[in-house]
Amino acid sequence: MLAVSALVEGRDRVEVAALFKVSVKAVDNWWAKWQAGGRDALLSRPRGRRVGEHQVLSEAEQAAVRQAVLDHVPSDVGLSGQLWTRGQIGELVFKLYGVRFTEPGVGKYLKRWGLTFQRPDKRAVEQDAEAVRVWHEETWPAIRARAKAENGEVLFGDQVGVRSDQVTGRTWGAKGTTPIVRRTGNRFSVNAMSAISTRGRMHFMVFTESFDAKVMCRFLVRLVGHFDRKIHLIVDRHSAHRSKTVRAWLADHQDQIELHFLPSYSPELNPDELVNADLKRSLPHTHRARNQAELAAETRRFFHRRQRQPHIVRGYFGGPHVRYVLDENPLSF
Repeated sequence: MLAVSALVEGRDRVEVAALFKVSVKAVDNWWAKWQAGGRDALLSRPRGRRVGEHQVLSEAEQAAVRQAVLDHVPSDVGLSGQLWTRGQIGELVFKLYGVRFTEPGVGKYLKRWGLTFQRPDKRAVEQDAEAVRVWHEETWPAIRARAKAENGEVLFGDQVGVRSDQVTGRTWGAKGTTPIVRRTGNRFSVNAMSAISTRGRMHFMVFTESFDAKVMCRFLVRLVGHFDRKIHLIVDRHSAHRSKTVRAWLADHQDQIELHFLPSYSPELNPDELVNADLKRSLPHTHRARNQAELAAETRRFFHRRQRQPHIVRGYFGGPHVRYVLDENPLSF
């Protein structure tokens, strides 16, 4: 623009080239562009090929590879393992179309396809997809409707164990040097049972013995004591939940509480699993327990803190796999 301005003022092209330390040919090119298209013609343009131009794979081939990565694991298509890497995606492309790519080349395609390197969710191979569908489309809506008709309360419950040797967490340190954190070498554990509602309510019980039918009944007794209406408690299919002892207790309290069971091997459908994950993430920041009693006390403190934070409890229901609880029933609870 400065060179063209100088030419417009009447300066000689050779003088302008010397002034701006460029070739006379460059000045001639700028002047020709200015005369042909004005200021817009002088704007810089990205150099090189346009994105997507002269790609080795066609749009249809790219779409097929992308969908294969999304819908299958490597072992489904004759490769090894359960997790996709750039190398394996390159092998898939070679297997399908006979084209070899470097890993950086595969990475460019993946970025263009909107795919990122992520830690996957785990699913049990024993999970029954049809049972999950029935839960979403039939069982859960029926539970919700019954609870609404009875003016009842829906709670999701689960049990969790915390061990002294798993409460470690992470800290910063010098590269190549592992930081050292002093903690007890003794091994001990505590267990907890909790139940949450979309209202933001949380009820819990911390105990040191193994989780069995007697402990479950004790939790149910405490739970019904907090409500003056019927509870619909949704839990997994743990043997203690379905034991004769629990069934007998429920039969004597059928006007106060009813148990409903999630599909087998489907913990992702239970929002209370997110409470367990939150507990195990939170304890490392405060964990100083030297014995079982101290660990139990710290676990209770976590649950008491969450009871005073109903917005966090309600947030557990916002997880991608449990949002169905809110989406299908946004007004009832």
